[in-house]
Amino acid sequence: MSTLGSYIREERRKAGLTQEEFAVRSGLGLRFVRELEQGKETVRMDKVNQALRMFGMEAVPGRICRQPEKES
Repeated sequence: MSTLGSYIREERRKAGLTQEEFAVRSGLGLRFVRELEQGKETVRMDKVNQALRMFGMEAVPGRICRQPEKES
């Protein structure tokens, strides 16, 4: 989820919006926007898509890209 949060934060900043401005324009709560950008793992997908719609995007099913495990 941190990749998604990073994407939202980066696009929001490119648009010149504060978290509060983004929350108002997207119709989301400020707390949700903050938690999303911080990578909270349990978020409502309808709200995630509401945020992504601000940038013409939506979350869709996709294959999991697994990173190789680090050896100890």
